[in-house]
Amino acid sequence: MSDDTIRLVTIGRIIRRRRRFLIILAVVGALVGYGTSLLFPPRYTTSASVLLPGAWQERELLTQVEIATSSVVVDRAAATLGWHGVSGSELRDRVSAKAADGNIIKISGTADTPERAQRLSDQMAQQFVTFAARIVGDNTDPEAATRPEALRQMVAKTSRRITELADAADPGQTVESVQTRTELTKLRTTLQEAVNKLDQADPAANKANMVVMGPAARPAGEAPPTRMQLIVAGALLFFLLAVIGHLTAARMSGRLRTEPEIAAALGSVLLGTVDVPGERRAHRPEGRGAWARIRRLLGVDIRWDIPTPRTSGDETGRRIRYRRVCARLRDQLPSPRRLLVAVPDGDEIARRAAGQLVAEAESGPSPTMLRMVGVSVSQPMVPDRDNESGVLVVLSAGSWTAGELAGIAEACADAGHEVVGIVLAGTVRARPTRAADRPRDPATPVLAARDHATEGSG
Repeated sequence: MSDDTIRLVTIGRIIRRRRRFLIILAVVGALVGYGTSLLFPPRYTTSASVLLPGAWQERELLTQVEIATSSVVVDRAAATLGWHGVSGSELRDRVSAKAADGNIIKISGTADTPERAQRLSDQMAQQFVTFAARIVGDNTDPEAATRPEALRQMVAKTSRRITELADAADPGQTVESVQTRTELTKLRTTLQEAVNKLDQADPAANKANMVVMGPAARPAGEAPPTRMQLIVAGALLFFLLAVIGHLTAARMSGRLRTEPEIAAALGSVLLGTVDVPGERRAHRPEGRGAWARIRRLLGVDIRWDIPTPRTSGDETGRRIRYRRVCARLRDQLPSPRRLLVAVPDGDEIARRAAGQLVAEAESGPSPTMLRMVGVSVSQPMVPDRDNESGVLVVLSAGSWTAGELAGIAEACADAGHEVVGIVLAGTVRARPTRAADRPRDPATPVLAARDHATEGSG
């Protein structure tokens, strides 16, 4: 195909002309997705939140996330749950943790039922809090734990002593006595503020008080991918692969579509193009047998890469094209002679165009004797030169490769024929006419008469 193969109009043409095949593939993909869902049982996921009070740095939160899913916490949760056949190593693949805003650790658990997922998340959160508190307790010096209380008692005793000194000071209003009482009051206030800051700055006490923010919510639906998601994904995947396969095959195909390429492959000149009213069977290659019936059932016997036929004029306009081709053919020949009209087997469009061309050549003012023959593209064979002294090749664009057309040209040369010209046939949409005004197709009777005359001459 050309460089602008992948266009919406091309994809639309694939969907329109291969819709039966695409629908069947989508159904097969949906069945594959359903079968995949049977191999993977449904999963349910829920989360439990743990609040970490106090000031925490980012790296400390990441450390707590790792602790929450550590093997120690998971093994303790597995031992507490006591599920038959489920060990800590298996649970490790079903749990996860992440740090959220506000110093919150979210611990998620996945199980085959909503109840188990809820119990797993709650148990993991509880074991994490217990293990974290134990770590803080183990890392705390027992003597250091009693130091803040002793310091508070010392500060209280010192504060009472300051009050006694202030009361025993000179009650007079001298400058020295007032300054003394003021300094003692400031000292007592400073000591009290130091105790308050000491209480607030005790990280071990704050960080040990982790709180589970309620039980995990029971999941209402399956965790992705659900069965429906797998079915839809399978259908969509097969559909896209089929469309991509069509585009790839069309791009890699060596079928010639342009007039110069076809003329170069056959080694002759193009005499013109003719129109053939489109018929549904014109795009279907002839064939019998099981494989042909399967192709018709799947709808892949219809060419999708042929552009949508344009609307043509009336029968008179189409016949003018045939007459002009016949006129160019007569101008191409030095004298009136008999010619073979070679049509590749399976090219129904070209066969109909050749029949009309034979009829027009017979009815012209200077008749040219034409005889239509079919040529196999797999094993091309052209009748030996008898009364005919040349070959006119009629074919449709986009149906044959350069090698196939070169084989036809070689077969003509082997039989002693010269390819005097090429005619391209294309389909058009004929305008609807009334039955009484519809002209009679002269191709069939003329061909029959021509074949009869040929047999008689032989």
